[in-house]
Amino acid sequence: MAPTKPASNEKSSEFFRNYGWDVILGTIASFYVIMIPYTKVEESFNVQAMHDMLYHHHHINNQYDHLDFPGVVPRTFMGALLASILASPVVFLMHCLHMPKIYSLFAVRLVLGCIILSTLRFFRIQVRRKFGYHVEAFFVILTAVQFHLLFYSTRPLPNILAFGLVNLAYSFWFKGNALATLKCLTFATIVFRCDTLLLFAPIGIELLLSKSISLWRAMKCCIATALLSICFTVLLDTVMWQRIVWPELEVFWFNSILNRSSEWGTHPFHWYFTSALPRSLLVAYPLCMAGMLLDRRILRYIVPVLSFVLLYSKLPHKELRFVISSVPVFNVSAAITASRIYINRKKNVWRELYVMMLGSLLISLGCSIMTFMASYDNYPGAYALRALHEKGASNCTVEKWVHIDAFTAMNGVSRFSENKYPWRYSKEEGIALEEYRFRNFTYLLNEHSYIDGFKCLFAVNGFYKARLQAGFPPIVLLKEPKVFVHGNARDQDIIVSAWPGCP
Repeated sequence: MAPTKPASNEKSSEFFRNYGWDVILGTIASFYVIMIPYTKVEESFNVQAMHDMLYHHHHINNQYDHLDFPGVVPRTFMGALLASILASPVVFLMHCLHMPKIYSLFAVRLVLGCIILSTLRFFRIQVRRKFGYHVEAFFVILTAVQFHLLFYSTRPLPNILAFGLVNLAYSFWFKGNALATLKCLTFATIVFRCDTLLLFAPIGIELLLSKSISLWRAMKCCIATALLSICFTVLLDTVMWQRIVWPELEVFWFNSILNRSSEWGTHPFHWYFTSALPRSLLVAYPLCMAGMLLDRRILRYIVPVLSFVLLYSKLPHKELRFVISSVPVFNVSAAITASRIYINRKKNVWRELYVMMLGSLLISLGCSIMTFMASYDNYPGAYALRALHEKGASNCTVEKWVHIDAFTAMNGVSRFSENKYPWRYSKEEGIALEEYRFRNFTYLLNEHSYIDGFKCLFAVNGFYKARLQAGFPPIVLLKEPKVFVHGNARDQDIIVSAWPGCP
């Protein structure tokens, strides 16, 4: 009689069979959060909104950051509200344990990552059902060795909040549920990112041409979902912004009608195809092209997503995060090629392709590690404030006023980075360098190395550029001083203390 396996082993096997791929992707995303918890200016609205909801609750008028620093265009509070509600039990426990607020930032980002990766799991399951286990496995492997998708999955950007709904739309699209696909894309467009319309249109045309849905049913579904979405976002955001507002309508007017987004820089038409996608897809980029030839089923999904990138290329202002929602479908096409190579790896020509693919995966992993290292040094403002808290800590009960200039605030500092009394913070804008000496700031975090009336205490380096070289490693990451911490020259405690000094 054959020995029976222990029940615990069976449960473990069942768990890893169902959730093993999710554990891998979740572990990598969590590692990025732990190592690089800070955020950039693009994420500032949602980060500050989550902080204020968690710590100031209903006290909107006099404590919420967005009323003092509204930004260029309003954004919806819908995503921040969802993440804050889910993270609030953990944040409450941290507050009871008197833990620093920075750990609350870990919590909200991990919650956001769980949401996005849950939608990616739903999509992965549909990939397995449609293309098989091997394609599913390589879809996960390719995603794991890429840096940007998992790195962005925990970052509170409007694009990422829309990305969760786009993943659900992809899932329903692969499943054959046209109505659910349109509902997800409509809600994402109305509430989170109006430019999701550029993806909505090609997918909608594909659904009509393939007769997955009639025009009348599609119109009824989209109009009903749009009206409900508008009601949700207008009701919530009118309360939060203290005026009647539909945020994404104002964003659409600013970016598309006025074309003001180009003030933040422009790139040529081909930039997404020659820079953004190669950097985000890595080895999946050439594999994706081959996948379209090996399995014609993927064409109905690739063509609309490719059209989305082409339509986006018409807009002069370009950023990688704008097309991050195209990556999962491109990865499916690449996974089809990788699985075909793996299945035929024992045949002569395919064996060589298999070795080349393994080498390319290792190179992709190396590129992701280099990108991670560059990103780690890309938040000098946050590191400067953290270092000041450590070096300037004392038992003194006198208030310490820290002024944070725009450059520092844009490069890592958020309200989650702040400490309790005696620390006080100001982000007052428009102060000329010569005016600082007449103000009562104790410390300055500034991009300038010399400010009259203050002593430069130390500098924090940040990523400058990557340089190719003949030796090993072939790429070297260069850093330079980015943020300078100054102390008031009239404060004797600062003058007599030992500081590292500035270069």
